[in-house]
Amino acid sequence: MTRWVWVVLALAACDPQQIADKAVARTAQTVIAPVLGSQAALCIVEAASPAELQAIAVDYGVEAGTTTMANIMAIARRPAAAACIGQAALAR
Repeated sequence: MTRWVWVVLALAACDPQQIADKAVARTAQTVIAPVLGSQAALCIVEAASPAELQAIAVDYGVEAGTTTMANIMAIARRPAAAACIGQAALAR
């Protein structure tokens, strides 16, 4: 019985917007990974805004288009993203 109480409490603590944002971020990451690699994709996801991630996630299931590529590269040029990508490259 105690386990069910914890499950109910955990579900009640979930924010639907956070869940949606995480799903969009994971989807965008799958679009970015073939372009820059999986480690750099994490850096881009961390540096992007929710609106940017939604724009990138539109290309899920297809090859990233020119607009998506431009968005990814613009985010990659940001200082925080560029530093993260550089560290990921050095860790290889």
